[in-house]
Amino acid sequence: MPEAADIEYTIRRSARARRVRVRVDAHEGVEVVLPQRAREREAAAAVAELRPWIERRLREAAAVRARLAQRAGTVPFLGRDLELVPEAGRTRVHRRGDRLLVPDGDGARDALERWYRRQAREVMAPKVHAACTAIGRPCTGLTIRGQRTRWGSASTSGAISLNWRLLLAPEPVLDYVVWHEACHLAVMDHSPRFWGLLERHVPGYRTPRRWLREHGPTLVLDG
Repeated sequence: MPEAADIEYTIRRSARARRVRVRVDAHEGVEVVLPQRAREREAAAAVAELRPWIERRLREAAAVRARLAQRAGTVPFLGRDLELVPEAGRTRVHRRGDRLLVPDGDGARDALERWYRRQAREVMAPKVHAACTAIGRPCTGLTIRGQRTRWGSASTSGAISLNWRLLLAPEPVLDYVVWHEACHLAVMDHSPRFWGLLERHVPGYRTPRRWLREHGPTLVLDG
């Protein structure tokens, strides 16, 4: 792992990259993306140039990890904390009130994600249908995904994609993203017309939008 002025980082080369990019992830650290023909010293130069920004993001990442550590033994679900209860021999997660019965052992993490993905479709589909009906644009399909940072998308064909990790956020945050993507079925850009349409349906959208920007990195099942 190279270092630039004591900041550790990894280098990834990308055939699609046209310039040097630096990203800081709360879980994966600092990564420099280089075009295929770029020299490694360009990575060091980029890290040195962006040092104040990188250090600020690293402090934010440390705060994220601290918040995740405080969550030990529980997982959030639409604003509620569910207690994890491991059970030997269990292969499938089951909710009982505010308790989640989970497998005891290495398979718990994967089983928990499968449970969240199942819940995501059950919870999100009615919300998407209601929002699209109100907008007056039909949704042609709903896909559940699990990217680290992309929360939703909408296509010109009427398809909507949502991230199951939104179930780890308070429900108003999920509702904001649902309405955001539904509004894109009517206005595909982020023009004043789009934001006006969103505000008409979600007058307080700036609050959950801000929450997602600040707390999005904590929407994971583990650190």
